[in-house]
Amino acid sequence: MPNTTTNWLLQHDQPIPTPRVPTAVEYHRVYAGEKRRILRGVLAIVLLFGGLVGFAQLFLFGAAIVDSRILGRTGFTPLQQAAGALSLGVLIPYSMLLQRLLYGVPFRSLHSVAGRFRFGVFGRALLAFGPILLVVVASGFLLAPAEQVPWTTFDLVAYFVIGMLLTPLAAAGEEYGFRGFMFRVVGGWTRGARVGAVIGIIIPTVLFSLFHGSLDPYILTSYLVLFGSLAVVTWRTGGLETAVVLHVVYNVTALVLGTTLHVDLGGALDSRETASGSLATLMPSATLILITAVIWWMTRRTGPARTPER
Repeated sequence: MPNTTTNWLLQHDQPIPTPRVPTAVEYHRVYAGEKRRILRGVLAIVLLFGGLVGFAQLFLFGAAIVDSRILGRTGFTPLQQAAGALSLGVLIPYSMLLQRLLYGVPFRSLHSVAGRFRFGVFGRALLAFGPILLVVVASGFLLAPAEQVPWTTFDLVAYFVIGMLLTPLAAAGEEYGFRGFMFRVVGGWTRGARVGAVIGIIIPTVLFSLFHGSLDPYILTSYLVLFGSLAVVTWRTGGLETAVVLHVVYNVTALVLGTTLHVDLGGALDSRETASGSLATLMPSATLILITAVIWWMTRRTGPARTPER
């Protein structure tokens, strides 16, 4: 059985022919061509952020109607958490659609340079990096305990189910939108691959970090390190699988532990602009930097993964 599973994972790591994808290029250079197409890229970014905001408003509006008119509830509810997660998950097909319409590249290319989702890469990253990141994120709750509020049993169970089922989808949606589609858009603006990687990492990281609404130095630094590390990992591994693993473990651990410890999640979201962090906030950041360094070291000889030759 283990051999069968290993063979299946390895088989699904192999590249498949992908039309309209240039050969032997790094992940972020798939959209690059003779023309830089900066205006098209700006349009792509506007549509991406427009989708991010538009889907969130649409899903949250529907959740608010159900909460108020059917369930008789107000404030931050499990249904609103689920709506927010689903609105981010929709970014996966939405980003693939933008890629197809604006750049003519097939949907599946957004997964990785192999033209498919590499389950072997995903599984190895989960086993290698998932446990240590889980422990570090959990330790942050011990060093910086948050204010607790009363929770009903129904809400605790609902948030746990949402955390296990929908939060991974939300984290993956952010990766496909910003470490996938936007990374490729910005990374294709330059003539050289290395400069493209640099601005493709920096611009989406800064914009998406500021979009989270906090200017506290600790919290903003944690965002910059998180999103920057995920972008570097995507570049070096040539796909989104490892970044999805890290982001999912990070978010699921925080949400599940937050509800288990009766943390005021709604208040935390509403007070992002005024929230203040501490050195404990940067503990996961140090771990992510270490993981990124390990991945860089593992790819030091081969360099970033590239699309296959014809």
